[in-house]
Amino acid sequence: MIFLFWSSLLGVLYTYIGYPVGIWLLARLFPRPWKSAPITPSVSVVLAVHNGIQLLPARIEGLLNLDYPNIQEVVIVSDGSTDGTVEFLVRQRHPLLKIIVLNEQGGKAAAVNIGLAQATAEIVLFVDIRPQIAPGAIQRLVNNFADPSVGCAAGELILREDGHDAATAAIGGLYWKYEQFIRCTESRFDSPVGVYGGFYAIRRKLAASMPAGIILDDMFQPLSIIRQGYRSILDPDAVVYDTWPKKVEGEFHRKVRTLAGNFQLFELAPWTLSPQNRVLFQLFSHKIMRLLVPYLLVFMLISSTVLAFTSPFYAALTAFQFGGLILSASGNHCRIPLLRRIAAPAGAMLVLNLAAVAGLYKFLTIRKNLWKIWLAGPIQSGQHSG
Repeated sequence: MIFLFWSSLLGVLYTYIGYPVGIWLLARLFPRPWKSAPITPSVSVVLAVHNGIQLLPARIEGLLNLDYPNIQEVVIVSDGSTDGTVEFLVRQRHPLLKIIVLNEQGGKAAAVNIGLAQATAEIVLFVDIRPQIAPGAIQRLVNNFADPSVGCAAGELILREDGHDAATAAIGGLYWKYEQFIRCTESRFDSPVGVYGGFYAIRRKLAASMPAGIILDDMFQPLSIIRQGYRSILDPDAVVYDTWPKKVEGEFHRKVRTLAGNFQLFELAPWTLSPQNRVLFQLFSHKIMRLLVPYLLVFMLISSTVLAFTSPFYAALTAFQFGGLILSASGNHCRIPLLRRIAAPAGAMLVLNLAAVAGLYKFLTIRKNLWKIWLAGPIQSGQHSG
């Protein structure tokens, strides 16, 4: 029980503290800067949408008025929409637009594959219907392709938190800044293992056809490019704005879908867990360990509870863990300001770890069309593969 407790604790500490510090040190000691210079290669924009009529008119107007000078085409794929999206799209007559209508919904990956097949430019920019692209962001993103080693470039996501409850604000605030720090550090060392799927670009010649139904296109595509010997990088100057679910229930379901997608990715692309994946160490430390943390926390609690009958030290550790659980569960309900500032991040961590368990359950019980476990409005990115 002593070994179980301390090995589990070390696993948790490595995941949340050890790896971030370690990859930061590696990036400082062995940095791999890349070249960025003003270039204007042709760009194809690809947008997949399902039932997006409420956001689509403004989105199309924005895409047709992007401030990048060499947009070759905007490819929009309607994935089985039934809300008037198709009727709106077929009325569009702009020369830059390529409209593709799929009668049956097949999921974002299938729609993006079809959009990719229609793209003809040197660079393909993937966007989602909701994010707002900051002025100059596309030019800054594209400049990274001046370096021939760069095959994928992603922007910096800034999350808006207006109206969010305490736990979701903590996920979108403190936790997302922590996540972006790790991704930026991985980028400076080599490549991040995933990108924000609502705004990233790749060299078209490197594009991989994605397995049908895959949720995490924003992990599969960059990892496929890394597999070909190129780099995926994150440019913090290429800014995009987005909003995640405002209530903890919505954020929980979003994370369940994303974390189930991790298991699905390993099944559909087993090479990601092999030496063919140059960033296997980062993938294990950043993603796989987070999927194991909920069970390590349970092992810690069980082992310390058993040991509590033999030692006041372990009794104190057990009490501390139960206190942490109570604090986490009260993250959205605490009214004392000081405790609320502590409880909200703890509540966020509870949500994330419960979502990892639920994601595994969903993966094991829904063997077909896993992407259907969350169908809420317009197709959204699965990023954050957090």
